[in-house]
Order: sequence, then structure tokens, then C-alpha cells
Amino acid sequence: QVQLVESGGGLVQAGGSLRLSCAASGRTLSSYSVGWFRQAPGKEREFVAAISWRHGSTYYADSVKGRFTFSRDNAKKTVYLQMNSLKPEDSAVYYCAAVSGVVVTQRANEYAYWGQGTQVTVSS
Repeated sequence: QVQLVESGGGLVQAGGSLRLSCAASGRTLSSYSVGWFRQAPGKEREFVAAISWRHGSTYYADSVKGRFTFSRDNAKKTVYLQMNSLKPEDSAVYYCAAVSGVVVTQRANEYAYWGQGTQVTVSS
């Protein structure tokens, strides 16, 4: 079992920055991939970024590429999503998720473990 707890959301003006954190507990994540997803009201949950814990390789949705950076701290079993140049369309509830395996997937339904989500609101 893996438990995930997100933090770091909030209200920011367009062009600003936020850093989301996702702390994992339970099993070691060395054989997991971890992803960030977001869901805005009335929209489907969409892939934002993912990392293969073992390899450290990262993947991003085109909509956030160049603005968001995914990193991890092995000792703290924590991943971070640094979000820069935020836009109003980035407003959503952001979820951290994990799935066993080192191959990264962008499909939300393949992730077995989810955090409770953290709200990000970007004002124009």
C-alpha cells in the first residue's frame, strides 16, 4: 500500500508560481511511477506530468512543458511539481498518483494510488 498526501496549493496571480508537494508513505517507491493529474470543474481528469522513480525520467503534457518541473527527493519519499508562469487555465484540483512499475503511463485509470488533491487557483 502507498499513501499519498499533497500540499502546496493555493491562490496565485497569473504569471506567478507555486510548488506542489506529494509525500508518500508505506512501501518504497523505487519500483513505482508517480504522476500529477488535474481536474477542473466540469472537465475530465487530465495528465500533467509523471516520473519514473527508478530512472528519474520525467514526462510532461504539452500544455505545461517548459513551465512545470517535476522532481523527487528519494530520502523524503516526496515529489514536487514546480509550476511557473501560471495561467488561469491551470486552475484545477491537482492530484498525485502512483502506480507500480517503472514504465510511465499517462492514463489515470492505470494509477492505483491517489492523494486527496490540492486546489490551485490562478487569477487573471
